[in-house]
Amino acid sequence: MKVVALTGRSGCGKSTVAALWRQEGYPVIDCDEIARLVVEPGSSVLSELAEAFGSDVLDETGVLRRDVLAQRAFSSPERAEVLTGITHPAIIREICRRLDDARQSGARIAVVDGAVIIGAPFERFCDEFVVVTAPAGVSAARIAARDGISEERAMERLGSQIPEKVLRERADYLIENTGTKAQLCERARQVLESLTGEV
Repeated sequence: MKVVALTGRSGCGKSTVAALWRQEGYPVIDCDEIARLVVEPGSSVLSELAEAFGSDVLDETGVLRRDVLAQRAFSSPERAEVLTGITHPAIIREICRRLDDARQSGARIAVVDGAVIIGAPFERFCDEFVVVTAPAGVSAARIAARDGISEERAMERLGSQIPEKVLRERADYLIENTGTKAQLCERARQVLESLTGEV
């Protein structure tokens, strides 16, 4: 089974590509969903986050205050690295479990959808890399609208992520999201056809 990494910076349109491929019947493992799963109340990951970023990243009931964590973790590349160092081992274990399920079900391709794959520990598990890109201003506007933050905060968040140049250099396939949603979906279909044709 081929493991395909679908990645890109926040607000690039990656989720649209993932949804399309899922509709086409391919297993898509959502790293964001798994990241939420590993920080459920009582998890060891939560304890480590509280130690690294301050006990007030948890509310009185032990639930993660995501806005507080995001503000601190994305304030610099170094802080973002601390976050991934804590969360990634647990996330990788769950991704690998789901990949095993896909393999046992007879899937020829499994897609791992995540913003932080290239340059991260999970990279070595992937066979092909599909990178979705969009202009920084467009991405920042999408992030601001989605997360209810200012575009300035959104640009700060983008600044802490892996540079687009690095993503482009690693990409086996590049999907440039510079037009309409229909154009994005058409390019995503073309890439999927290439990936399935290689199996």
